[in-house]
Amino acid sequence: MRVTQSNHDNYNTIRMLEKNNLHRLLKRQISNAGFNASEIEKFKSFFETVNDAYIGFDDDLKHIEVILDESSNELYKLNKALKSKVDNAENKLNTIVNTIEDVIFQTNMNGDFIYLNNAWEDLIGVSVKHALHQNYKDLLFGINANEKDKINEFLNCQNSNYNTLFKYYKPTGEKIWIQLRLDLTYDVNGKPIGTIGTLSDVTQLKETEIELNQANKTKDEFISTMSHEIRTPLNAVIGMSDILLMEKYLPEQLENFKILKFSSEQLLALINDLLDLNKFKSNEIELIEDDFDLTELVQNNQLHFKQISQKKELYFKTIIDKNTPKVLIGDSLKLSQVLKNLLSNAFKFTHTGGIVFKVAVVKTKINTTTIRFSVTDTGIGVSYDKQKDIFKSFVQANNKTSTLYGGSGLGLYISKELLKIQNSKLQLESEIGKGSKFWFDISFKYSNQMLLDEVNYISNTAPINLKVLVAEDNSLNAILLVKLFKKWNIDYVIAKNGEELLDVFLDTDFNLILMDLQMPVLDGYDTSRIIRKMEDSSKSMIPIIALTAFSESEVGDKIKRYKMNGYLSKPFKIDELHKLLAFYSNKKQLVI
Repeated sequence: MRVTQSNHDNYNTIRMLEKNNLHRLLKRQISNAGFNASEIEKFKSFFETVNDAYIGFDDDLKHIEVILDESSNELYKLNKALKSKVDNAENKLNTIVNTIEDVIFQTNMNGDFIYLNNAWEDLIGVSVKHALHQNYKDLLFGINANEKDKINEFLNCQNSNYNTLFKYYKPTGEKIWIQLRLDLTYDVNGKPIGTIGTLSDVTQLKETEIELNQANKTKDEFISTMSHEIRTPLNAVIGMSDILLMEKYLPEQLENFKILKFSSEQLLALINDLLDLNKFKSNEIELIEDDFDLTELVQNNQLHFKQISQKKELYFKTIIDKNTPKVLIGDSLKLSQVLKNLLSNAFKFTHTGGIVFKVAVVKTKINTTTIRFSVTDTGIGVSYDKQKDIFKSFVQANNKTSTLYGGSGLGLYISKELLKIQNSKLQLESEIGKGSKFWFDISFKYSNQMLLDEVNYISNTAPINLKVLVAEDNSLNAILLVKLFKKWNIDYVIAKNGEELLDVFLDTDFNLILMDLQMPVLDGYDTSRIIRKMEDSSKSMIPIIALTAFSESEVGDKIKRYKMNGYLSKPFKIDELHKLLAFYSNKKQLVI
């Protein structure tokens, strides 16, 4: 179709293209293709179709441009509004963060600060500008290497959080206590990239804690001292009542002596409850396991409460499972204390009917056996709403209980705590007017011994061949000891303090020293120290028994430190004193 055109033909072609008012792109294409006028006329319909397409495309393009322009404007407005909201949110967040009293910070994984709020400067006393990009382990802990190591371990091990309390000195010298909390931060791939944390001023709380601890320490010392002061004269009262019951008396005096003895023992029980409560609060109670005869322990408790049951005209049944092992390993003293508390409560609150004390095997294993101890009574019972409360200290079933029945309200609490350290729990079933059942399960280890050595109980009137030196500044306790020594035909000397004892001891030989610990002039500790340093081995090696109203947990370590041979608590039981003296009588080595 393409032919060489003359200038005339080109002119006619251009005139025709202009006449037909074609799209500029179509004109250019026709011109470039070399179409003449006749050819244009020939393909007029085709060119018109193409021309309409070009014009339509232009219209669409203009429409798209308008839409894009409108969208761009809308996007600009939205972006501007979003930026404004982000700025507002950031400003509000900064305002909130900077008004918080606690320090909020961010660090990288090296521990260098990358963000700090305004509270930093108030708490630490160092400007935010100075602290940024410095390591908080150096700023906060200085030479506290231990805390640095802990934080390094936290970062290296990538634990989830870290919490510590430390003492910090501001540049002004002011000491404060700070609590630090740390959490790791992560990137989108879950890789740790730093930490975020808080610093809180807990100075007031820490100082209050220190003050409370000091107050508790003062309270403990007060209770210990007061118990000692009370137990010392109480020792004389109980001892004298025992001596009166040992001597000849008129029949009508028996009841008076029993009342005196019972009342003094009740007072001692209340004091011991308070001491035990204090020990629990101070976490001083320890489990002491040894071989013990379970059957004998149960029988001793049965004998202890037999007279009470007869006096109150109540039945008292003791049932022991025939499968119960005779010798076990456990803390027999704590077990006995719990049983006495439960039996004492049962008899106290039971007026008709009686009490059943039962021991049963509930589970056996290769190395252990689990035994259930239960005390069931037909007493007044405990209402359901009070059953949880009565296990708390100083709480009784109702406001009239103490008035009607006496007691401190500590027996069940102490029993519960004693069982807790033996991995046991005190249980209760009760109904008002129908009685109560207390029980607990304890697992004991089997003992390798089939039978324990028989204990030869000596009558407390049996004479003892012994020479005893006593340090005792309390005249009532001295009188009590003198009366007992005379009954047992013991040769003795009483000294009022450590200096008097040493004067006597240097000139006279003895088999045993009973040493009061608290005395004027020279106390029992220093007196024992002097004796143990004597050059004469027959003097320095003499057995010394501490005789004190303090509990063994309070003075036990100190007694060992001063190389004493044993401990006897005031008020002491006459049988225990007799047994102790008889033991040293058999082992005495008199210096000739």
